[in-house]
Amino acid sequence: MKEMAIVDMTGRRIHLPPIPQRIISLVPSQTELLYDLGLQDRVVGITKFCVHPNIWFRTKTRVGGTKQLHPKIINDLHPDLIIANKEENDKEQIEALSQKYPVWISDIKSLQDALCMIESIGQITATASAAQQIGTTIKTQFSTLTQTQTPLKVAYFIWKDPWMCAGGDTFINAIIEAMGWVNVCKHQLRYPQVNLNELQADVCLLSSEPFPFKEKHLLQLNASYPHTKFQLVDGEMFSWYGSRLLHTPNYLKSLQIQLA
Repeated sequence: MKEMAIVDMTGRRIHLPPIPQRIISLVPSQTELLYDLGLQDRVVGITKFCVHPNIWFRTKTRVGGTKQLHPKIINDLHPDLIIANKEENDKEQIEALSQKYPVWISDIKSLQDALCMIESIGQITATASAAQQIGTTIKTQFSTLTQTQTPLKVAYFIWKDPWMCAGGDTFINAIIEAMGWVNVCKHQLRYPQVNLNELQADVCLLSSEPFPFKEKHLLQLNASYPHTKFQLVDGEMFSWYGSRLLHTPNYLKSLQIQLA
């Protein structure tokens, strides 16, 4: 079959078979999307962080972590398409894989980027109709979000020791803004280190990933900073930009009510 030439979200031109049959996904949120596109038999490898769906996590070959891949395992799987992400995967490893295999890379900073990624993956995996349906549903769901009259100022924590928050050029920031909230770290890039004593936030959101903030951290922070409000949040709902977005708006609505 004649290969097709496509351009990924980073502007790289790659050549793929018309219907890839041996796909490896290196990004958890995009792995879940592939499942929801019905590619159960064509995905042959995932990472150890691709926990959704559970059946794939238990049965698919794991090729390492998102930033620590195992080239030998990947080679043994003979992929004809590898799906990666600019931020979540290691640049040098991806460049090395690109010398052997077609590697399609996403670059996500906004909801529109996420919708574009879903549509593009539908096209390159010959599941365009299913991808379009997912994208349309996501857009409809997000259109039902209502924004509060007084924007809540929030800081979204992804790490401790050192304390790190999501900056303005992240997908997390896009989700915060979709709720009509204000990210107090918006004017900083990526994931800046912050001083808890200096943050002018109404609420500090403690994400479940990549650092697994739990109730014990919430209690410790409440004791140390009694005049600051802390809230545990589901990190997947703020940072997973695949078909998980089908569930995000309802989660955000419940969070809005909780913090009103």
